[in-house]
Amino acid sequence: MTAWVRGHVQGVGFRWWTRARALELGLTGAATNLEDGRVEVVAEGPRDACERLLGHLRGGGTPGRVDSVVERWAPAGGRFTGFVER
Repeated sequence: MTAWVRGHVQGVGFRWWTRARALELGLTGAATNLEDGRVEVVAEGPRDACERLLGHLRGGGTPGRVDSVVERWAPAGGRFTGFVER
């Protein structure tokens, strides 16, 4: 699952927070700052765990301010061994 998070999400600990939630759910992947101010979240693991991560991203308890989250689903590529912040 790839999610693009728009809002005030850079420079506020959002990627660290996302990494912590993903690791709690047993997911692998990455949270990356994009040049346009969004954060891209790539998560691999069971679909229900990815859906729970999406719920956290949309849930209002994030650092900063999330205005919108758009996701795309695809088969896992298996390229991650942990969850990193970029």
